[in-house]
Amino acid sequence: MIQNPILPGFHPDPSICRVGDDYYIATSTFEWYPGVQIYHSRDLRTWNLVNRPLDRAEQLDLRGVQDSCGVWAPCLTHADGRFWLIYTDMKRRSGSFKDCHNYLVTSNTITGPWSAPIYLNSSGFDPSLFHDENGRKWLVNLTWDYRRRPSAFGGIVLQEYDHGQGKLVGPVTNIFRGSAHGLAEGPHLYQRDGWYHLLVAEGGTGMRHAVTMARARDLTGPYELHPDTHVVTSRFHPDATLQRAGHGDIVETPAGETYMVHLCSRPLPGIRRSVLGRETAIQKCKWGDDGWLRLEGKPLLPQERIPMPKGVDAADPTARTKRYTFASTAGLPADFQWLRTPYPERLFSLQARPGHLRLTGREAIGSSFEQSLVARRQTDFDFDAETEVDAKPTSYHQMAGLVAYYSSFSYHYLCLTHDETAGRVLQILSCAGGWPKGMADVVLEEPVSVPDGPVRMKLEVRGAAGRFYFWKDDDWARIGPVLDHSVLSDEGGEGEHANFTGAFVGMSANDTSGQAMAADFSCFIYRVKEEQGI
Repeated sequence: MIQNPILPGFHPDPSICRVGDDYYIATSTFEWYPGVQIYHSRDLRTWNLVNRPLDRAEQLDLRGVQDSCGVWAPCLTHADGRFWLIYTDMKRRSGSFKDCHNYLVTSNTITGPWSAPIYLNSSGFDPSLFHDENGRKWLVNLTWDYRRRPSAFGGIVLQEYDHGQGKLVGPVTNIFRGSAHGLAEGPHLYQRDGWYHLLVAEGGTGMRHAVTMARARDLTGPYELHPDTHVVTSRFHPDATLQRAGHGDIVETPAGETYMVHLCSRPLPGIRRSVLGRETAIQKCKWGDDGWLRLEGKPLLPQERIPMPKGVDAADPTARTKRYTFASTAGLPADFQWLRTPYPERLFSLQARPGHLRLTGREAIGSSFEQSLVARRQTDFDFDAETEVDAKPTSYHQMAGLVAYYSSFSYHYLCLTHDETAGRVLQILSCAGGWPKGMADVVLEEPVSVPDGPVRMKLEVRGAAGRFYFWKDDDWARIGPVLDHSVLSDEGGEGEHANFTGAFVGMSANDTSGQAMAADFSCFIYRVKEEQGI
């Protein structure tokens, strides 16, 4: 059986394709760099990260973008012997207008190198590329109509793409305005039995999210709605484990079985906050005698466990607990990302001090331009994270340490810093995304003095509770109060329709004096509670 979610933690907007016996999923990365996560599997159950293709400035530069902007809803396809990746670079999401630019990159192999981007359009977001059986290619995307009230979702538009010219050509046609559920986005087109099938996301990113389907005999329509409207949604089952099911894509196995990947979340019980963000799940589907796609099992409801494809051997799962070291020749461990900038050499180095990750203190923890934060996704409700930092702060402007991070205005940060009276100290900064926005609480009335040398730090998270520790007298010593970890969620701060990522945990160095203090981290440990003995 396959256990959902297949990609735990922040992995929204999945797009899936198959090449032979190999499956690939691409997911959104928003403001995290490099852009787009691509995973590989041969059994649809066990997935391994193989590439982040948008890794240089000509493809992606996110400096200055708002939280939850950046790379939205990539679409990964394979045709004509190459991979095609479409993505939105969202520059501004607030207010009446969306400044979003859609691009295409291609590669002969999934690991690259990936091409320079081809600009497509800026009329809306969530683009995908449809390869028609007749050889023509079509771009479909949501169009954003600022004139519409209360919703500016203007429908799904279609335009031909000419790869020889490297541009869109011909008329733009609005082929689908959605169902009564509203907010149609995330389109994908398919061909089957003489029909064009259109899959869209509807209902927003919250608890009303859904995957809706329609079909037409002609590419440009008219499209008739699925008799059930939706293919998958959790909105009729508020107690289901997998909530917010929506934004899907389908794939067919070599044996002719059909599976759908879709985003979902698992809110904390009784709190309804999704600290793991929007995750990727998979459902087995079947085509009915009426030619419509439906889930196997209970209609519409996303299942926690589904059958694997026929005739496929299951790969062994990997341990979720990981100890990361920083060898100068190995590169940054694949699980880690940073924020916004295509110039990571200004943020960190694996060569400056062998065996360590050196972060160079740049702007503040809430910067939208250049902050030295290297982190990995939180993929479990209950975990410990540990690190050891060596730094010599000489003012309160300088800090380095262990951080649980959601956005510029949602984080908990145990930092090594400097106090004019006490000297080298530990302090906790906490920002819960409330009003006034971005104001961090200095949690400890009296910072804790620590001697010179490396300082070990630990964050213990149990559901909605976060606790910091530091190593003292050969044991872990608690520091500070219990922190509300649930604010590091899509539903925290401004609420679920304004936040689209997930919680990370990692290492940070900041120097708002401009002196670029160095902070060296010797290791990082992510330990799952169930695997504490590892």
